[in-house]
Amino acid sequence: MYKLAVIGKDVSKSDSAKMHTYSMRGLGSGCTFELLSVPPEDFSAAAERLIGEYDGFCVTIPYKLDIIPHLSRIEGDAAVFGAVNVVKNRVGYNTDGVGFMLMLENNGIAVRGKKVLVLGAGGAGRSVIKKLADAGAAVFAYDVRRENLESVHREFGCFTPLFSLAPFGCDLIVNATGVGMHKTEGVSPVGEAFISRAGAALDLIYYPRKSEFLRLAESLGKPALNGEGMLFYQAYYGDCIFLGRQPRAEEAKALFEGYKRQYGE
Repeated sequence: MYKLAVIGKDVSKSDSAKMHTYSMRGLGSGCTFELLSVPPEDFSAAAERLIGEYDGFCVTIPYKLDIIPHLSRIEGDAAVFGAVNVVKNRVGYNTDGVGFMLMLENNGIAVRGKKVLVLGAGGAGRSVIKKLADAGAAVFAYDVRRENLESVHREFGCFTPLFSLAPFGCDLIVNATGVGMHKTEGVSPVGEAFISRAGAALDLIYYPRKSEFLRLAESLGKPALNGEGMLFYQAYYGDCIFLGRQPRAEEAKALFEGYKRQYGE
């Protein structure tokens, strides 16, 4: 029985426990999975405790960068993105990008040659920006924290940073901020002027199921997708890391379909 957890500032409404438990069972293993909401001043102590006492854990908003000093090394996409969402044996990994791209693929969203606006250049945004650019999209990104945007642009240089935001036509808007959840529930990161000029809207938020951003998109007749699929797929890829097994996209898809049938999503 694996002892797992997710740590974030507020994970009280997270579906991570359900997803990891279902995924691990589908992969032939059992686990306990705790949701640990930790304020910033307690994060360092909590991270060290998790590293010492758990078989592995996940990291979410806003600690995907803060965890790195506690690790011996980072590998794969974590080294590319400079952000970590999975930790095992003091080694950091990142499964956000692969989870995001599999969600796009499974929903028939092709991005090659498309113009995409990414809102947010933090932990998840960094992964999304790089993966979209690698897939051939023309990526534009904005973050209210200018230093985030400048940092990602220095590292990747694969997108157009926007230091001010005005409506423009694009094929897809991706919300990679936390705006729309917790204390900002009912708030959209951009208004109708932006969304009306986009082809589709994708929100990495999955709770609430329909954020204000997606509600506005639907009211304007735009295709709208929340981040539940990304969360499940990145959880599956994380579980493969915990178990030391090779992930398979078809297996991930089949498990997600089963998860949705069981939980009625």
